[in-house]
Amino acid sequence: MARPAVGLAIMLAAQLSFSTSSILLKPLLDAGWSPAAAVAVRVAAGGALLVVPALVALRGSLRPLLSEWRLVLGYGLIAVAGTQVLYFAAVQRLPVAVALLIQYSAPVLIVVLGWVRGVRVRAVVVAGAAASVIGVVLVVDPFGSGGAMDAVGVALALAAAVCLAGYYLISARPAPGLPPLALVSGGLLVGAVATAVVGVTGLLPLTVSSAPVVLGGATLPWWLPMLIVAVVATAVAYSLSLAGSRRLGSRLASFAGLTEVVFAAALAWLLLGEVPGPLQLVGGACILAGVVLVRWGGPEVEPARAAELETVR
Repeated sequence: MARPAVGLAIMLAAQLSFSTSSILLKPLLDAGWSPAAAVAVRVAAGGALLVVPALVALRGSLRPLLSEWRLVLGYGLIAVAGTQVLYFAAVQRLPVAVALLIQYSAPVLIVVLGWVRGVRVRAVVVAGAAASVIGVVLVVDPFGSGGAMDAVGVALALAAAVCLAGYYLISARPAPGLPPLALVSGGLLVGAVATAVVGVTGLLPLTVSSAPVVLGGATLPWWLPMLIVAVVATAVAYSLSLAGSRRLGSRLASFAGLTEVVFAAALAWLLLGEVPGPLQLVGGACILAGVVLVRWGGPEVEPARAAELETVR
């Protein structure tokens, strides 16, 4: 299988893993957890689970991690904490669907950034971006979500989109000598600390609950869905996403990331009985078509740069 195809398969697996968080965290939020607390515990547990594998990959030496401390700090603050904290701050002021739609403008921001930097954008890529945006609009249905627009909420959601774009740009950046597991583990732990600090300062509420949760008609202890989220939707998902992004580049990886919306809708259908409407099905098809078109649009870097990246993979 060609490397881009492998990268796309890895990225789709990452988005499927990410999508489980919506299903599993919802009962915790219903049981009294605040979003910031759920995020802080999730990423702290996910980062901790990867500490031993990361140390094995580092062969016991922290030197590569310390030499790339700026990358680890950026990954934790921008890719992990910034994206999630700003998104949850936005949903306090905006309907969830609207905030989600604005956040998922990140792939378009990456295309625009490439164009500003002089990267030639082919018409097929523009068509793919348009198809993906239309697809997200149809899936999240912001016009049927109700609620008035709030300027601060919109600004927060746009900031979350910028951080999400930063997530894909950072993930696609080669870091010779630094194992991906070390970057993910270190970044998640940094993100957990940053999210907890934001909660302690009062910007977002930081509330936890030990009450049992109900999922799919079954009553479960609170730690079970959180453990699954930490393993599958955090440790596994972030690791796969980093591996996929380094094979695909930030542009294609960001568009492939939109499939998380499709997977989340499918899981809600299968596990929660939330049947998607006809427009959501069409929207999912548009997102997938957009990813195909962007992939068809060719590489986002010059051949020399692509060869340079190839030597470090």
